[in-house]
Amino acid sequence: MLKIYTIQISVAKKLNLTEDPRYLDITVKSGDKTFVPTWKMVMGYKAGKISEEEYADLYYRLMRESYRKNRKRWDEILSLDEIILACYCRPGSFCHRYLLKDMLMKCGAKSVNETSTYHP
Repeated sequence: MLKIYTIQISVAKKLNLTEDPRYLDITVKSGDKTFVPTWKMVMGYKAGKISEEEYADLYYRLMRESYRKNRKRWDEILSLDEIILACYCRPGSFCHRYLLKDMLMKCGAKSVNETSTYHP
């Protein structure tokens, strides 16, 4: 069963996790395109033009489409033992890494936690 960790990229860099095969960058800037939000979503949210609820709805719709179009990649992720979802947002703040974690849990994965001291 896939265990999901979440982490802020700055923390992952300090822990030298960015090259770890379990590390998955899901940022629009540099992440795995299967799981990233759009620039329009990110900038709209940052500008206060998109609420958390609207962002979540847009991201869920985007990921449902991604699941249909990129099923092989989703299955690859779901078949792993562990994954570390990473983005720039601060721990505990509204963030799409938590939305993706919830989606992966609906597919059978287990949430572990936000980490600042990950040990493989």
